[in-house]
Amino acid sequence: MSVDASVLPFDSIRSLLANMPAPDTAAIEAVRIRDRMLTKPAGSLGRIEDLAEWLAGWQGRASPAVTRPLMAVFAGNHGVTARGVSAFPASVTRQMVENFAAGGAAINQMCAAYDVGLKVFDLALDHPTADFTEAPALEERDCVATMAYGMESLSGGVDLLCIGEMGIGNTTVASAIYYALYGGEAADWVGRGTGVDDEGLARKQAALDAAIPLHRDHLDDPLEVLRRLGGREIAAMAGAILAGRMQKVPVIVDGFVATSAAAILHAADPSALDHCLMAHVSAESAHGAVLERLGKKPLLDLGMRLGEGTGAVLAAGIVKAAALTHTGMATFDQAGVSEKE
Repeated sequence: MSVDASVLPFDSIRSLLANMPAPDTAAIEAVRIRDRMLTKPAGSLGRIEDLAEWLAGWQGRASPAVTRPLMAVFAGNHGVTARGVSAFPASVTRQMVENFAAGGAAINQMCAAYDVGLKVFDLALDHPTADFTEAPALEERDCVATMAYGMESLSGGVDLLCIGEMGIGNTTVASAIYYALYGGEAADWVGRGTGVDDEGLARKQAALDAAIPLHRDHLDDPLEVLRRLGGREIAAMAGAILAGRMQKVPVIVDGFVATSAAAILHAADPSALDHCLMAHVSAESAHGAVLERLGKKPLLDLGMRLGEGTGAVLAAGIVKAAALTHTGMATFDQAGVSEKE
């Protein structure tokens, strides 16, 4: 699989979307057959059983396993932050990336707890995207190249990919994407993000109200929504999700901002997220409404809104448990346990 970033507009991405593989139905059926033999009442593990099927179908193997999980955190900066849409300055993005490198962030501890590898991708932090209230956030070449860069996160034999982000101002960016995709009013999609006050919330809404009319003539194309309103971390996450599909690697999507990358692909093709698990529903007010539009039931609801991929790693722990439970549990015959009459 490759993407030619010189082909415009988005021809390489559209080609991938038109040729997405399906899950391995034989692997799914093998999991279902074995599940009926395991030492438990049928259906007693609820969604844990569903997760084993999902994992097997997208890994293409009858015995699902998670041995090389990766948490990919993509970091980007945004021109719209100059409009006071965040409680923190844009410099915090780089400071947090340095904190990740030093092992001091929440995501470091969660990855250690669940034995998940962590890679952090610095996406031209010293060159923020353009302010989308004045111009497209990204040029086409930059957007496609960043998606291609995100695809590279799957190198090295990853068998479960978690995606997350870091970027001051990116809840405003995600809200703009949702507003463009789903309509309504700016207030429907804007929340407090990192903790803005009422004035900051009003500035976020004003940014969306300025941006949508400026780009309105182009917003019927989801990839144009991405480049005009999105950020590099969102483009990279969209690329990573798409690469997961093409390489048959299941993907766990984090929260409010990461879901905006998924929403772009879903708008382009409603089946594009079939290999994705939505980790949790964020405390950010509009996230639940987005998940409903995507037809996705989140695995967790913990009132989280940190980002960094923290929800995705917690979900990965459950997926790992689902795989081990399915493959390691004894059958009735192996354990000498009587089956239901």
